[in-house]
Amino acid sequence: MKTSLANSLFISETDYLAAEMHAADKHEYLNGWVYPLHWNPITNMAGASDAHVRVTGNVHYAFKTHLRGKGCGLYASDMRVKVDAKDKAYFYPDVMVTCEPEDQQRDTAKQSPLLIVEVLSPSTKDYDKGGKFDVYRLLSSLREYVLIDPTEYLVEIFRLNEHQRWELFVFEGAESKVEFASIGLTVPIIDLYEDVVFS
Repeated sequence: MKTSLANSLFISETDYLAAEMHAADKHEYLNGWVYPLHWNPITNMAGASDAHVRVTGNVHYAFKTHLRGKGCGLYASDMRVKVDAKDKAYFYPDVMVTCEPEDQQRDTAKQSPLLIVEVLSPSTKDYDKGGKFDVYRLLSSLREYVLIDPTEYLVEIFRLNEHQRWELFVFEGAESKVEFASIGLTVPIIDLYEDVVFS
């Protein structure tokens, strides 16, 4: 039977995982609080926009083609990442890459992503750039955190440098080429926005 966590407030990690197995919609979890995924304040419904879905698919395709045969796991939307540090969290990144062999054996949540991509939406943009990144930075494996705006040619990449500091790299405009240094891939930005119609 499908259930909903939308009206839940504070619950334990165990209860969240049990309820999420049977939930009608996906939810993210942070320190006991549960949030519906891709909530749209305009329609008051859960779900991603057409542009969001297309960008996510294009990124996944570009990564899949590049990573084939390299022993890395590539996941889009339906796989959780678990953060188990001072903050306890489960998120559903739009796209993530993990090259950690132990992660290949983890069935429902990955713990060592190298690269995480979030495609922005009006309801999550500020959180993705702020609070969620604060939590993602607790992952010792993470080398790049990518934010893609589906409403214009704009990709922002936070990259961990050799001094263990996060640097921001901005790629904008239709002529840009986006560098995903953690996986050794450079791709024209227009490939990431293929078939996207800007409103």
